[in-house]
Amino acid sequence: MVSTAPITGHQVVSSEEWLDARKEHLANEKRLTRMRDELAAERRALPWVKVDKEYVFDGPDGKVTLADLFEGRSQLIVNHFMFGPDWEEGCLGCSFKADHLDGALLHITQRDISFVNVSRAPLTKLVEFKKRMGWNFRCVSSFDSDFNSDFHVSYTEEDRAAGHPWLINFEEQEAPAGETEESGISIFFKDARGDIYHTYSCFIRGDEAMMMSYSLIDLTPIGRNETHGLAEWVRLHDLYDTGSKAADGSSDCGCR
Repeated sequence: MVSTAPITGHQVVSSEEWLDARKEHLANEKRLTRMRDELAAERRALPWVKVDKEYVFDGPDGKVTLADLFEGRSQLIVNHFMFGPDWEEGCLGCSFKADHLDGALLHITQRDISFVNVSRAPLTKLVEFKKRMGWNFRCVSSFDSDFNSDFHVSYTEEDRAAGHPWLINFEEQEAPAGETEESGISIFFKDARGDIYHTYSCFIRGDEAMMMSYSLIDLTPIGRNETHGLAEWVRLHDLYDTGSKAADGSSDCGCR
C-alpha cells in the first residue's frame, strides 16, 4: 500500500501569498489546457490507414467482424485489454482502466462512437471476468484472429516463427520470451461506403487519460507517490478489502 502519511515541513503562508502562488500555477495550467487542445486538433489531422483485412471476433452472440463492432456508428474505440489465452484473470492495470469506462459509455454513444473491449482470452473467460468485475461494456475475443498481432498488442509464437518484429510504443525491440500482451487503445472510422480506416493508436501511458482516478489523485498534496507504477497499490476492485497482494509479475503487465 502506498503511504498516505501527512506531509511534514511543507511551506505554510498567508492567504494572500497562497493566492499569488496559485495564480502563477494557474497560468501554467492554462498553457497545458491550450496545448492539450492543440494536440487533439493535431491528432484529428493525422493521416489514416485503410483496413483491408477482415477481422473476425468471438462475441456473446456469435462471430462478429470489425465492421459489426461499430454497431451502426461511424467511430469505434477499441480497448486492447491484456488477457492472454492461458491467464486466469485480466491484467491489473487494464482492469483499473476498465473500472473507469462504464460511466462514459452513455455519453460517448451520443457522439457517434462505439466502444469494445478486445482480448485474446477465450470468450468464456472474458464473460466470466466481466461478470466478476461488474462491467457493462462489450467484450469480444480476438483469439482466432491476427488483430492483436497486427495492432502490436500481442506477440505470439506464430509472430516469432514468422520473424515479425516486436513493437513497443512504435519502437522495435528485442522480442520477449514466450507469448506476451500489451495494453492500449486503437481508433477506427467507417465511412458511408463501409470502408474502415485506422486513425490512431496509443500505448503504455498514452491511454492514461482514461483513468480518472489519477486525475483526482494528482490534485492532492501527496499525489501518486508511486515508485514502481500503479501495480504497487492497485488491486482488482473486489480484492481491496482482502489484504491480497498484486499477482506475481503484475508490475510487468503494462502497469507502468
